[in-house]
Amino acid sequence: MPIEVLIHLIPILIIIVIIAAILLTGYVKASPDKAVIISGLKKTPRVLIGRAGLKIPYLEKVDHLYLNQISVDIKTDSYIPTNDFINVKVDAIAKVRIDTSPEGMLKAERNFLNKKPQDIALDLQDSLQGNMREIIGTLDLKTINTDRDSFSDQVMAKASKDMEKLGIEILSCNIQNVTDENGLINDLGMDNTAKIKKDAAIAKAEADRDVAIAKAEADKAANDARVAAQTEIARKNNELSVRESELKSMADTAKAQADAAYEIQNQEQQKVIQTLTVNAQIAKAEREAELKQKEVSVRQQELAAQIEKQADADKYAAEKAAEAALIKKQKEAEAARFAAEQEAAGIRAKYEAEAAGIAAKGKAEAEAARLKGLAEAEAMEKKADAYKKYNGAAMAEMMIRIMPQMAAEIAKPLSSIDKINIYGTNGNETGASQISGSMPVIMKQVFDTMSEATGVDFAEIMKANTYDAKVNRNIHLDSTGAVLEVNQ
Repeated sequence: MPIEVLIHLIPILIIIVIIAAILLTGYVKASPDKAVIISGLKKTPRVLIGRAGLKIPYLEKVDHLYLNQISVDIKTDSYIPTNDFINVKVDAIAKVRIDTSPEGMLKAERNFLNKKPQDIALDLQDSLQGNMREIIGTLDLKTINTDRDSFSDQVMAKASKDMEKLGIEILSCNIQNVTDENGLINDLGMDNTAKIKKDAAIAKAEADRDVAIAKAEADKAANDARVAAQTEIARKNNELSVRESELKSMADTAKAQADAAYEIQNQEQQKVIQTLTVNAQIAKAEREAELKQKEVSVRQQELAAQIEKQADADKYAAEKAAEAALIKKQKEAEAARFAAEQEAAGIRAKYEAEAAGIAAKGKAEAEAARLKGLAEAEAMEKKADAYKKYNGAAMAEMMIRIMPQMAAEIAKPLSSIDKINIYGTNGNETGASQISGSMPVIMKQVFDTMSEATGVDFAEIMKANTYDAKVNRNIHLDSTGAVLEVNQ
């Protein structure tokens, strides 16, 4: 460890050692019955009672002062003359202690510091004996002997002034014994005894007299009370007899009335019982009749309910049968309509397939004709010229030539249909009229289908010879009737 650190630690160690020494040697603790006096540094010592403190070693001193009560025996060594010149000896005990007030402690510290209780008692004994001698000289023998409390109080009052100067507080003073030199106290006792006996005899005689008088008066009062009581008892017994007779008469009357009332009430009850019995029988008969009527009504209701239930069941069965028949007819009609729709769809599909075949065949033939070469181009041009000369007739011829074949193909699937039901949908028109009215629409659909399948616009062919076609639209047809060129 560096020397500089040691130099700085030395003062701290010295201070710690000093504090430890002060705590070990200077710690002082005082009990409640003993005062610790610390003196030396200050003019006024410090007093510790029932607490702890510190003293500075070698500079302060510790002394003790006893604080508990101390018994002091106050006994006169010789006879002391009283106020009536009778020599007496008095034996008494005083209880004293140190006055703990600041002033009392200062006085006691000067007089009784570090002294034991017996030493303090010896110091106080002479002073207390002197005070008691002075009080004895002011009192007569009788007062000293008979009024010891007053004697003790006077001794305490006399001695308190002297004790206060010493820092002592007198707690009590009790007279233990008083004796005289010539036995006068015993004589006073005998005189008092005779007087007491005399007073007692007189008191006894007076008491016996008073007792006899009181007894006679008590006997007289007792006799008077007994006579009065017996008289009152006889009067009460007489009143009781009269009252009993009255009560018996009243009871007999009440009993007779009660018996008569009971008999009348019994008869009334019998009448009521008979009436109630008849009413009960009538009510029973009425209830039985009502019960039978209710049974008949219930039976009728049951029969009506059964009939109504059977009718409802028959009605329900009939309704269900009608509904089933109607549903059956509806199902049959729906089945027939569905079959017709399926057949029509099949015919349409077949026609579309045949038209597609025709279109494919036409395309194939057109392709074959185109592949024949330029050798046939001249012949085709001539044929086209011929068509131009009689275009309307050629178109009509072509369409007429195709129509039978188309009609045959359309009618071919219908030949396998056994029966067709036709339902009208437009007002009063019949199904047949609707079919005939729908023929132009069907034909247009056929032309449109052929145009889509073959690529030949029949509507344009029909219009090819018109003024609009030749002048405005400049339509040219090939030998087969197809539109070769359109110039706008």
